[in-house]
Amino acid sequence: MYPKPSRWTGSAGYAAASAALALATVMPTAEAATASGTLTVSASVASVCLISNGSLSFGSYDPTSGSVLNGSTTVTLTCTLGTAYNIGLNAGAGSGATVLLRKLTSGGNTLSYRLFRDASRTLNWGNTPTTDTLDGTSSASSLTNTITIYGQIPASEAVPTGSYSDTVAITVTY
Repeated sequence: MYPKPSRWTGSAGYAAASAALALATVMPTAEAATASGTLTVSASVASVCLISNGSLSFGSYDPTSGSVLNGSTTVTLTCTLGTAYNIGLNAGAGSGATVLLRKLTSGGNTLSYRLFRDASRTLNWGNTPTTDTLDGTSSASSLTNTITIYGQIPASEAVPTGSYSDTVAITVTY
């Protein structure tokens, strides 16, 4: 048996192989192309403030002691960094209450108390901006700010026994 002749043998085969080789070297090779652009990304940060609810418990008041009863509590103000704010406290829900002298109530009885912006209890806390509210700017490094509210029940309030309470609205303007 003789090997089969290849189609690339002989002068015709060499000519065909040469033509294929010539085409392969003449044909351009495919190259990857690139294009570039930019993506603009943006966001805006809104000024926002939130305030937590709080609870101020004076404890047991002795009207015969001749002494004031002090108390304090904190609320958390959460604002966008660097936001200027103003915090006001209304007169409360007690009948006849004002921002200067609020009223805790028990049935038809009232017990007077005051709220202050400072630990020495000299700066009344009301609801009139630039007059008796707390102005500030939120921290430049933390979203949360602790706000202390100071309270005082005057000495020698003539009131009957009972559980007294009030609700004061906190308003944050920013």
